[in-house]
Amino acid sequence: MSGSADPASGHGLRMALLFVLTLFGVYFFFALLAGLRRVVGSGSPASASSATPSTRVWPPSAAEGATGFVTVFFDTFGIGSFATTTAMFRAWRLVPDELIPGTLNVGHTITSVLSAFVFIELVPVSASTLLSMIAAAGLGAWLGAGIVARLPRYRVRLGMGGALLVAAGIMLLTQLGLLPGGADALGLSGVRLAVAVAGNFVLGGLMTLGVGLYAPCMILISLLGMNPRAAFPIMMGSCAFLMPISGTRFVREGRFHPSASLGLTLGGIPALLIAAYLVKALPVSAVRWIVIAVVLYTALTLLEAGRREIASLRAAPE
Repeated sequence: MSGSADPASGHGLRMALLFVLTLFGVYFFFALLAGLRRVVGSGSPASASSATPSTRVWPPSAAEGATGFVTVFFDTFGIGSFATTTAMFRAWRLVPDELIPGTLNVGHTITSVLSAFVFIELVPVSASTLLSMIAAAGLGAWLGAGIVARLPRYRVRLGMGGALLVAAGIMLLTQLGLLPGGADALGLSGVRLAVAVAGNFVLGGLMTLGVGLYAPCMILISLLGMNPRAAFPIMMGSCAFLMPISGTRFVREGRFHPSASLGLTLGGIPALLIAAYLVKALPVSAVRWIVIAVVLYTALTLLEAGRREIASLRAAPE
């Protein structure tokens, strides 16, 4: 197991990764511009079936920008942005329910790509660990989607929620000095790297069921003995390669809310920069407490979502 990042060759690999990520980001940016021009030019709503159609592109409302700031700020700490954004959209009635999935993907794509740039350069994770785990997540989301999608979603949610509770308990005991803690490595090798790659492959596949990658990735990294900060470039990079593809799909289908998407993007950029500075400045012990809090929050939300799904299945007519 490596305790530091790769030297010059590792820097070259990270630069290659960022170059490919730039291509993804540019591809999405021009697809978004084309989609916005179609909305403005046609004068038609983003979705003809929307209960509250909107052709407004600019400027985003203060509530839309505030939603972007708040959700991206906490997303940068590993909380995840989709659930919090959905909650704020529904509480403030900003986006019709049928447009929320597309708006989440479109509005958070650019900040997701920027997050990967910030954290890949900010935290010197071993290039071999970083690249292999990012590739595994992408491969899992692509190849594993068909397999994972056949599993009952409530079982996955309950299983993941229970597993995260156990993992958070182990981390808590370690943080309190009741169990031996892991190392502060910035890279893995051998069996531990294989476990990390396999784990991120599974997490990439589970994203197709709405199970966020951030918290499980953070716990996986920490339990394998890596510095908890190392999770940030890995999880940000994993999602940054997936979101431009999904975001472009929603833009082409017109299934997004134009001004809300721009509000998420413009509000999220300053939040990303502020939160990234805080992550860099916090001591490792404080970051570990954040990881524990994030994992507990995610575990409880997964268990509650699984419980609600079981209740709805039982209530459904035969």
